[in-house]
Amino acid sequence: MRVFIPTTPAGLAAVHAAGGVESAPLPAYAVTEAFRAWYGSDDEEELEYGALTRAAEGSLRLLAAEPGAVRRVVLAADVPDALVAERAQDGPGAVLVDARVPRKRIAAVHMDTADAEEAVAAALAGGLTDELIEAAEEHELLWFATQELADLL
Repeated sequence: MRVFIPTTPAGLAAVHAAGGVESAPLPAYAVTEAFRAWYGSDDEEELEYGALTRAAEGSLRLLAAEPGAVRRVVLAADVPDALVAERAQDGPGAVLVDARVPRKRIAAVHMDTADAEEAVAAALAGGLTDELIEAAEEHELLWFATQELADLL
């Protein structure tokens, strides 16, 4: 199952140093049956984009605990279905990954570029209101191959 793990620039550095995401269980987002019903689409690519967007919001919330960090980061990883449990109480698509995710299972890194920093900083300074979160979400996260991870630090 493809999961989208929200993190931060510091979290990305920890992934690079450790060779994977160490802390399990990991909050993440995925295209679950409940998410499909909520999102209202049958297009797999569109559904994954929706789960990625949910994870980007999760990253934004994590940034609130890291003063000075203003770039959202999401890791896309492929993990066995048996390691994924839904967290319906946390909203559509919310899951827990009950294992370490080694770097070889990380398919891509999605990260803001400098053009998003102002909107992300404004969202953080403004208390993460819906309006400010939406303004940050207007900036697409860029896709990076895992081979580029060191260059993103």
